[in-house]
Amino acid sequence: MLESAIIDLEKMMEFPKEGVFSKVLVKTDISNHTLMCLAKGSDISEHTSTREAAVTILKGKGIFVLDGKKIKMKPGVFIFMPKNAPHSLSASEDLAILLSLSGK
Repeated sequence: MLESAIIDLEKMMEFPKEGVFSKVLVKTDISNHTLMCLAKGSDISEHTSTREAAVTILKGKGIFVLDGKKIKMKPGVFIFMPKNAPHSLSASEDLAILLSLSGK
């Protein structure tokens, strides 16, 4: 049986001087939850995933591009992505997101 997890995301945030810091918080057979912290000016180029995903913005600002549509990222924004959807993102400030992947 999987154990419960209670994690203080704010305490886990580590912003690198450049690039991306990521920390897997919980991983199961059907889901993966990762905290990602991007330094201001960093970006993740366009890619796809074979799994459904959700991104919740925790801190900072940036632009998320999903299927060619620009989405302003700010704390509290939730983005759902179906599998195989092309997406990318760029951080205009230090940016923290929670990435949740589901399915197999």
